[in-house]
Amino acid sequence: MREGKLETAEGQASDAVAALLSVVPGLGHVYKGYRVLGLCFVIGAGFAILLGALAATATAGFGLGLIPIYWFAVMFHVYAIPDRVPVGANDGGEEY
Repeated sequence: MREGKLETAEGQASDAVAALLSVVPGLGHVYKGYRVLGLCFVIGAGFAILLGALAATATAGFGLGLIPIYWFAVMFHVYAIPDRVPVGANDGGEEY
């Protein structure tokens, strides 16, 4: 097994693919098996955009820098966390 890839229910989840999927914040977390955390990041992206827009009006546009910071933080987080096997996925499968 190569470093950066772990066994999951679907086979192997790539950290790089998960980071690329995080162009939509939270989608990479869902890919790696963290469904609830992925949903939290999707909701958090909406709040980050609102907070960035609010801060942009108060700081002559510099608050818009909060949005890419949030986006890169989500991408870094999904790259760093280990894969997670969903509950009940380790059933042994069919024997031939």
